[in-house]
Amino acid sequence: MREPDVVSLMTREVVKVDGGTPFKEVVAILADGAFSAVPVVDTDGRPVGVVSEADLLPKEEYRGGTEPGPSVFARRDTRQRWRQAHGTTAADVMTTPVITIGPDEPASAAARKLAVEGVRRLFVVDADGRLVGVLSRRDLLKVFLRGDEELRRTIIRDVMQRTLWVKPTAVEVEVVDGVVTLRGTIERRSEADIARRLTQALPGVVDVHDHLSYSWDDTDTSHRIG
Repeated sequence: MREPDVVSLMTREVVKVDGGTPFKEVVAILADGAFSAVPVVDTDGRPVGVVSEADLLPKEEYRGGTEPGPSVFARRDTRQRWRQAHGTTAADVMTTPVITIGPDEPASAAARKLAVEGVRRLFVVDADGRLVGVLSRRDLLKVFLRGDEELRRTIIRDVMQRTLWVKPTAVEVEVVDGVVTLRGTIERRSEADIARRLTQALPGVVDVHDHLSYSWDDTDTSHRIG
């Protein structure tokens, strides 16, 4: 029951620029594309920065350039916006470092990294650091597009039969809008707990309503002699 990996969800065709790409050309690329940022790569195809719409806006924010520059005590982001406002190439306005991830990483690891870093996308690099794709928040949400019947079949086959060896008639599995309801009786409490956890962990499952009962509480150690 492997969860999807990055390579199975990422976008492989990535529009990219080099450091010398003119400011207006970067603007045109973002305006024409269905994305809000573009990676900047070196001559070996390794990402060295990212230019987003936010990186381009300081040019308008400081239009005219007549205001005095920020003081040495100004916040880092203020100094960066001032620098970007006077940039003429992708290298001048890009943000660093680039937040990357490997193609073999699981989707859950990618989701955590997006959350921790507070970014909208991860750039996927191979073992040599070369850009091979991009993974956005939207790409990760694709796992929830799995159909209810597909999820139901997966739970019965992979959780109940292959993992727990539960008879198909012992547990009823219902899936509605990604919400799974489990009903029936399993021999051991520990197995019922495993069934719930594994079902919850399946990509595409929104929630689990656990109505499973068990014949034997094998987690109760009160009757055992120490």
